[in-house]
Amino acid sequence: MYRVLTAGIRHETNTFATVPTTLDDFLYRPPESNPSGAAAGGFASGDELLERFRGTRTIHGGMIDGAREAGLELIPLLNVYATPGGMVQASAYETMKGVLLDRLREAGACDGVLLDLHGAMVTETLEDAEGDLIASVREVVGPTVPIIATLDLHANVTPLMARHATALIGFDEYPHSDMYERGVEAALMMGAALRGELRPVLASVQLPLLTMPPRQCTLCEPMRTLLRKAHEMEQEPGIANVTLSLGFPFADIRDAGVCVSVTADRSAELARRKAAEMARAIWEKRDDFTVKLTPVTEALEYVRSRPNGLVVLADGSDNPGGGAPCDGTEILRQLVDADARDAVVAVIADPEAVAQAAAAGVGSTITLEVGGKTDDQHGAPVRLTAYVRLLSDGEFVQKGPMGRGVRACMGRTAVLVAGGVEVVVCERRIQPYDTALLRSVGIEPTDRRLIALKSAVHFRSTYEEIAERIFDADTPGVHRPDFAQYEYRRLRRPIYPLEQVPEGESALSFLR
Repeated sequence: MYRVLTAGIRHETNTFATVPTTLDDFLYRPPESNPSGAAAGGFASGDELLERFRGTRTIHGGMIDGAREAGLELIPLLNVYATPGGMVQASAYETMKGVLLDRLREAGACDGVLLDLHGAMVTETLEDAEGDLIASVREVVGPTVPIIATLDLHANVTPLMARHATALIGFDEYPHSDMYERGVEAALMMGAALRGELRPVLASVQLPLLTMPPRQCTLCEPMRTLLRKAHEMEQEPGIANVTLSLGFPFADIRDAGVCVSVTADRSAELARRKAAEMARAIWEKRDDFTVKLTPVTEALEYVRSRPNGLVVLADGSDNPGGGAPCDGTEILRQLVDADARDAVVAVIADPEAVAQAAAAGVGSTITLEVGGKTDDQHGAPVRLTAYVRLLSDGEFVQKGPMGRGVRACMGRTAVLVAGGVEVVVCERRIQPYDTALLRSVGIEPTDRRLIALKSAVHFRSTYEEIAERIFDADTPGVHRPDFAQYEYRRLRRPIYPLEQVPEGESALSFLR
């Protein structure tokens, strides 16, 4: 049986966010109801990690099942994650990297390494943390041991990452409903490589192109057509994987943006040719990635013009899944001022407001300020006189296609009712993409007319089938899908749509 080590350090870094990401943010703290988890302050490994991820629709859950199918002995060394946020403190990254590399050396000889990464982590001193990590692992295991890394669809793939990885396998779908499948694929590819059935050769092509999350959604055009082409290409002889990395535009680094990675069997020329072909297809649709934002007032008018049906208002600008503070107040303020009915705002991360609600107790009416306490980029606090309808520990199990089976925790949570608006206020930043979150606090989404969600696209994984209409909200924030808001200082230039890219530029060499 082949001996394969696995490890993961995952973070999506928004360099425009004001709150840094610390080591404490990465440390796993299991709910009391999950005693098998790692102790607070520790880094789990081995059987502890296998137990945590087994049976979940996660990357690591897929690797576990894929390894069993491929006949691999899987040995997890480390797997840590922090909610997207500001730049990772250099000391935090170096500590985690040190633990990973120490365990890698202690594990002894191995046949392969599977890395569970994001692809858009930035530290105070490193623009390309994943490139540094893959290169460091390569230095330990040597030039011949295969290293296969899984990446988020929003990875900013760099030349360093592609140089030291044997293969890069990114999520196909956004919402990321295929995390489990990509974990399985990585393990099966590793098995095929170790048995000599496949000799992976990787080619990556960077495009001079930035795109924003709402138009990266693979349920919509242009990504639906582009993903179909990628899948068709994967059926061609000699092509093992085609990955479309749409990039994370909220990272001001040189290599932010779209990249195509193709893994072929034995032929570097085939991999390069197919990567260029896919890159040309994306470039030809570059103008189809433009985002349209809808004012809150327009969404409210739409609700009032319809007798029934659920309208979802995506507050992507304050999406904690992209590094925002999750305490933006602009939608809440407008809903309350407009005396909206059957409306929900989910969620606002405000530990202070939760503490006030908890002190008052269920059934109380209190006056308090909600949200807007992290910075001045997401709206000021909203003063509410609200009824405390529910208090909860904030724990629930995800039931949608993204991470099904994973236990999530909002921290202590309160549901406040102000007129016709219910506000879910919690202690922790969390992206409310799974309808299980609202149902866990007694809110049935299909019974409401308007739900505002701190999410850009992931919510579509469970809300698309129940919503009559979805709008991308025109709100402020560090995850606002509007290039005019950001001042890029490190990004390579020229890059579209920030400026036109002349056809003769070397950045467009893939077109020739």
